[in-house]
Amino acid sequence: MARLLEKYKTEIADKLRQELGRDNIMSIPRLRKIVVSTGLGKAVQEGVSKAAETRRFTEAQAHLTTITGQRPAITKARKSVSNFKVRKGYDVGLKVTLRGKQMYEFLDRLVALAIPRVRDFRGLNPSSFDGHGNYGLGLSEYGVFPEINPDKVTFQQGMNITICTTAGNDAEARQLLTHLGMPFRT
Repeated sequence: MARLLEKYKTEIADKLRQELGRDNIMSIPRLRKIVVSTGLGKAVQEGVSKAAETRRFTEAQAHLTTITGQRPAITKARKSVSNFKVRKGYDVGLKVTLRGKQMYEFLDRLVALAIPRVRDFRGLNPSSFDGHGNYGLGLSEYGVFPEINPDKVTFQQGMNITICTTAGNDAEARQLLTHLGMPFRT
């Protein structure tokens, strides 16, 4: 079992139940899923050759697979935008949806290993909740994950991470994520 999942079941669930004043253990907030995505529209925008564009997609796909342990799905443009040189149906990004044990393992590595390696890190923005208990954060490069060999990165790429919870509001979600170890700014 994942270390963070074990901690949630044995310690965090009881603490949250007492803090929120709930009798039913099923009513406390928990993680639903984590979505890791990256946009690769820059390859299309720059007008690089098809071979270079394919290399960027292949490299990003390999890195996301290494980081998440799951093969990413390719996202396509929903409509054409001439200013960005993107047409409907173009491949513009990659995304991975993590659930269950993999989700907890990824969050554990994110909190314990990757976030502390970010340069000039002063804490996560506590106002990045969406009003429904979900939290979003962005990393400017995926080289902060220890699984990625910096020598094999030819294109620096950022990523978005969305943590979806069952909490009904941001305050409960913030409590859950704080107990799970997310380092929010005060």
